[in-house]
Amino acid sequence: MSFLVLENMLKYFGKVTAVDHISISINKGEFLTLLGPSGCGKTTILRMVAGFEQPDGGRILLDGEDITQSPARKRPMGMVFQSYALFPHMTAEQNIAFGMSMKRLPPAHIQKRCRELLELVDLAEHGRRYPHQLSGGQQQRIALARALAVEPKVLLLDEPLSALDARVRVSLRNEIRRIQLQLAMTAIYVTHDQEEALAVSDRIAVMARGKVEQIDQPEEIYRNPRTAFAATFVGTSNQFKGTLESAHEGLCRVEDHLFHIPPQHTLSDNAAVLVAVRPEEIAVHSLDEASSDPLNGHDNHLEGIIELRTFLGPFTRFHIQLGEQKKITADVPSRLAHGYLVGQQVQLSFPSEACQVLSLDTTSVVADPILEAETI
Repeated sequence: MSFLVLENMLKYFGKVTAVDHISISINKGEFLTLLGPSGCGKTTILRMVAGFEQPDGGRILLDGEDITQSPARKRPMGMVFQSYALFPHMTAEQNIAFGMSMKRLPPAHIQKRCRELLELVDLAEHGRRYPHQLSGGQQQRIALARALAVEPKVLLLDEPLSALDARVRVSLRNEIRRIQLQLAMTAIYVTHDQEEALAVSDRIAVMARGKVEQIDQPEEIYRNPRTAFAATFVGTSNQFKGTLESAHEGLCRVEDHLFHIPPQHTLSDNAAVLVAVRPEEIAVHSLDEASSDPLNGHDNHLEGIIELRTFLGPFTRFHIQLGEQKKITADVPSRLAHGYLVGQQVQLSFPSEACQVLSLDTTSVVADPILEAETI
């Protein structure tokens, strides 16, 4: 039986449906991430679990008990906020002790627990410092320790790293995951950062417009997205809208190109589809190579001009203009990328199995391309 169950959850803000009949089951000790763009309903779900918002429909079950109507103060939850929310007039140790003091726990227990948690978050020597004497990352560690101090059954984290710089974010997300695993703590983590979600989660619930598009393990969502939104929001992908010419044979018409794709057994001929291809799946060839080499044996070939190249350490990202409107990206190992220049005409190739094919019907949601800046 699942430890935490959200059953048919519904929430309105005026005429807006913020959470639209969402059901999620979370196992004990599991790290689940709610991932999606701003306004998709992920923070609203977290606030309903915490008791800060009341649902307009549905139930919340914790270890078999219905807590839907329980006030926040009576729920065994620990919350970590984006803004830290530390008391500025209290030391780090006093901030950690606050929740235990409100429960009137024995002073000796509180003192012992504070020492343990300061060690757990690697700040054993900082207990007497005030928040203004700590860095942003250290403040968030104290906020995490304070949430853990009351020994909650569920840890809730609302974009806890978004106010930190990139290097600190990577370090602290690893610390959060280490602590969660060490304590075998059930956790729900809210973020819009795809890389963050892929790095720390046991499972990810990809959300859009108040609904869950897909809930699965990180690698499964990346490799086998089930909806157009999941394919285009999680990670960078090149998107081609087309029509199936032969679903059985795996042929798709994309403008004046015929793409070879995996056979489609659940779609019919003439169905509108989105073909998504990850940048790392696209090989780049000079025209000389293309004329003398079978393009890696790949089925799909395109031609374009390199418009921009970005060095990203182990790989170089090429932005390639295919025509007047279409641009795609290709990630090439940097050791193989040095011979390609901006303005150079190149051949591109990718295998049929690299094509992720998703149905495009009237209800399909596709991620806004502007969000690509936040993808990995």
